[in-house]
Amino acid sequence: MPADAVLLIAFGGPTRAEEVRPFLANVVRGRAVPPERVEEVVRHYAAIGGRSPLNDLTLRQARKLEAALAATGPALPVYVGMRSWEPYLADTLARMAAHGARRAVAVILAPHACEASRERYTEQVDAARAALGARAPAVRYVGSWHTHPLFVTAVADATTAALVTLPAARRAGAALVFTAHSVPVAMAGRSPYVAEIATSAEAVAGRLGRTRWQVAYQSRSGGPREPWLEPDVNDALRALAAAGTRDVVVVPVGFVCDHVEVLYDLDVEARATASSLGLGFARAGTVNDHPLFIRMLAEVVAEAAAA
Repeated sequence: MPADAVLLIAFGGPTRAEEVRPFLANVVRGRAVPPERVEEVVRHYAAIGGRSPLNDLTLRQARKLEAALAATGPALPVYVGMRSWEPYLADTLARMAAHGARRAVAVILAPHACEASRERYTEQVDAARAALGARAPAVRYVGSWHTHPLFVTAVADATTAALVTLPAARRAGAALVFTAHSVPVAMAGRSPYVAEIATSAEAVAGRLGRTRWQVAYQSRSGGPREPWLEPDVNDALRALAAAGTRDVVVVPVGFVCDHVEVLYDLDVEARATASSLGLGFARAGTVNDHPLFIRMLAEVVAEAAAA
């Protein structure tokens, strides 16, 4: 039967300074994250204004997706549920049930699949549905979209916009560094995460006709003895500078919204690393509410809704 609602699922983020510590407590609950790492992230939020734009941007994505679906069909209400902050997934599913939704199409707003970007979300959805019992809407998830032509083109557009901020004579020689969130090596080994990131990066580089590109990882948060995916973006910048590269464009292909991992880890920390090395630095925007990304969401939702 056709769907009657859409659920956008994202990580969530603090919307004002007093929410930062409670939000981080949610994030690290049950995980072996050193307390000093939590305090470090508190300082990162302070450096970017004490809040995350992720919630606002996700709600904007939802409004624009709803408008796109109204224009192209099927016209469906779009809800937003967050894993780690308000509006929590459980509350959103309860609201959907109260509104009479029975069959929802869900989009997890992370392009590349691993436990942290899939199962931890679907487990929360399952728990929320179980709590609602017979009132719970059924939930079907859209298919993979990490190489969808509209997603690839939206990332390529953002990369081009970053490239043109470099001196014209040096753009052709600039290296592209595609980044995604680091995860434990063991977790990555149980998923297609690394391969999917590489495939996205290759597709974007190919769209731009660029041959100098690589993948690096960022925002590690685990204990120092547990191996996580490498190279870290800062180490990648050091290696590029040592090899004689003059300019780099960092492309956060693993993220679809601005938040602290982009606004601090790249715009502050990685930029400072590049500056210390004498590297020209530009950061491609995340897709946020890029019109092509919204069109892509509409396409994958429409396909799943008709299934």
